[in-house]
Amino acid sequence: MQRAMRLLEAVAEHPYGAPAKQLARETGLALPTAYHLLRTLVHEGYLCREKGLFFLGESAERLGSSGAEQKRRSTIVDTLAQWRDSIGVPVYYAMYREGEIEVMCVSDTPGNPAVEEWADFRETGHAHAIGQCLLSQLDEGARRDHLARYPAQAITPYTVCDNHALLRRLERLRRMEPVIERQEYALGTVCAAVPITVGTTAATMAISLPAHQADRLLPAARRLQDEIGRLLGSLALSISI
Repeated sequence: MQRAMRLLEAVAEHPYGAPAKQLARETGLALPTAYHLLRTLVHEGYLCREKGLFFLGESAERLGSSGAEQKRRSTIVDTLAQWRDSIGVPVYYAMYREGEIEVMCVSDTPGNPAVEEWADFRETGHAHAIGQCLLSQLDEGARRDHLARYPAQAITPYTVCDNHALLRRLERLRRMEPVIERQEYALGTVCAAVPITVGTTAATMAISLPAHQADRLLPAARRLQDEIGRLLGSLALSISI
């Protein structure tokens, strides 16, 4: 296995392909051993051979893609944990993808626990800051399509439970301003979500606090927004995890 990996790494260094003799020399393998492993890797789809030269195959490229995705996700997880500790709040990362609200990552601690998902986040986007923030980044047609599938309804006594009222609220939101929600999804909890737009991707980072700490919410959201702005360039490639 280790020798096969050395061969794969060697082939990856040659985008225009390399012959078996060169690969054997670069990896320190005996030529018969290299030939045997190369044939096996071709058979398994990790390499392909054209005119005596070896190239990476589809299986190896899928492995590379999977590794890159894992690295992007790790970047987001580490960044959320850093903000969680420095700001002292649970931090959430969510996207609007293929017509659905998807919470991709949550970072919390026992002392600052995340909001319990007691009602499906995807179906209750009208009621929480994450959903409202993502919907605010869509065009009117996409918003109406979402609310046709998931109509606004009462979740708590504070929820906007009318589609038209919610659409009016979304239209009034100022671009790139944090979206604030107070006890609309969960009683005793206030939330804020900061919009992130990278290309055509609608995304958000959000925080939550107990309602009795509501005075901390906007300052914490502003601090999160500053942190996002400072790192957005390096995070941009990781947004699509």
